[in-house]
Amino acid sequence: MGDVHQPSDAELEILQVVWKEEPVTVRKVHEVLSESKKVVYTTTLKQMQRMTNKGILERKGSGKSHQYSAIVKEENVQKSLYQKLVNSAFKGSVMKLVMHALGNAKTTDEEIEALETFLEQQKKRPNNDLTSK
Repeated sequence: MGDVHQPSDAELEILQVVWKEEPVTVRKVHEVLSESKKVVYTTTLKQMQRMTNKGILERKGSGKSHQYSAIVKEENVQKSLYQKLVNSAFKGSVMKLVMHALGNAKTTDEEIEALETFLEQQKKRPNNDLTSK
């Protein structure tokens, strides 16, 4: 799968449930989605059928008992969405993205420590951009 599918917001909400619960029924996805907003069951069903037709989900089972699993990997979708965000909103600058995220969110001491540890590890890696600046 050369190009990773960039899911719509509705598809991404469904994928979040599927990745966590798979294999999962439409009913379970609908229940989880309904906890945070009003969703009609048939809308969830239709969206999951479309996602199956697009090759995002796979359906197994027969009769009324269908189990859905994700074909697309969570990490691949995250990477694709991340790259789109960096390129479109931050003109390709990861630094601008990180500075924006850290400047606009409540960052805990633990998160800052983890970030510092990560940066130290990155500095030690050979052929890393952090060591050449």
